Amino acid sequence: MPNRGPISTFIEHQYRHFNAATVIDAAKAYEQHLAEGGKMMITLAGAMSTAELGISLAEMIRQDKVQIISCTGANLEEDVMNLVAHSHYKRVPHYRDLSPKDEWELLEGGFNRVTDTCIPEEEAFRRIQKHIHKIWTDAQDAGERYLPHEYMYKLLNSGVMKEYYEIDPKDSWMIAAAEKNLPMVVPGWEDSTMGNIFASYCIKGELQPTTMKSGIDYMVQLADWYRKNSAGKGVGFFQIGGGIAGDFPICVVPMMYQDLEWHDVPFWSYFCQISDSTTSFGSYSGAVPNEKITWGKLGIDTPKVVIESDATIVAPLIFAWLLGQ
Repeated sequence: MPNRGPISTFIEHQYRHFNAATVIDAAKAYEQHLAEGGKMMITLAGAMSTAELGISLAEMIRQDKVQIISCTGANLEEDVMNLVAHSHYKRVPHYRDLSPKDEWELLEGGFNRVTDTCIPEEEAFRRIQKHIHKIWTDAQDAGERYLPHEYMYKLLNSGVMKEYYEIDPKDSWMIAAAEKNLPMVVPGWEDSTMGNIFASYCIKGELQPTTMKSGIDYMVQLADWYRKNSAGKGVGFFQIGGGIAGDFPICVVPMMYQDLEWHDVPFWSYFCQISDSTTSFGSYSGAVPNEKITWGKLGIDTPKVVIESDATIVAPLIFAWLLGQ
């Protein structure tokens, strides 16, 4: 176990009840899971990259505290956007007071707003676009096909983006992941800016859709990875937010058991979700973990934690604990 730094010492002393106690429970169970030889998947929904979660997540990757990541297409690209256009972002602390006219003016100024943070479309997207387009085109010309994150790894590892870096590269989780060639799942990548750009090239006839591998390819790859990594203590599931980043990969277990009839597949062996979703009207993101037992995803004895809070506050605290900060 790592030595405790001031952040960990504080939360262990102060976080004794309610959601606060759950933070400690989740952190300690995560730590124990790794100490006993388990692997961990982290899933990123929402706008965690724009929230600059990379400041702590990158170090988690470097220190082998996470073995695979599932994220939305937005989180895949937005970490890189922040890397190359950080100085052009605009913060709007009074975002709750914005009128439709205010929002329109932001659009005309080239900004796409995520809560209080405006992403500078022209600066961020277009610095990346010409380079990623060449990588897509080169792959197609060579008759090759790759997954969305593999193209992004090629982009970062090629070094062509270094001239644009505007933050310390150690704070980019995508750089850390690319350097390690960390296994990744990006379901629904088409629902992202880069996905839309790729689709536009397909519509124009410049690229073929088959040059980009799909969600089915991700599920096939994930099944293979899970089979190879679920022995012993097994694989844990640390879910930040809800949505497809979590819903897609957690299904790999019941798929293998029920559809492939591989009855030696173990359940996910740890589960934690940080979410402010509530259980109502069929919400899966807000469902309590026990519901996942009925779907063949978690076992009766799987450690299960739900932290009903803001992931931008809670996740860095748990990561700090795991990193001994």
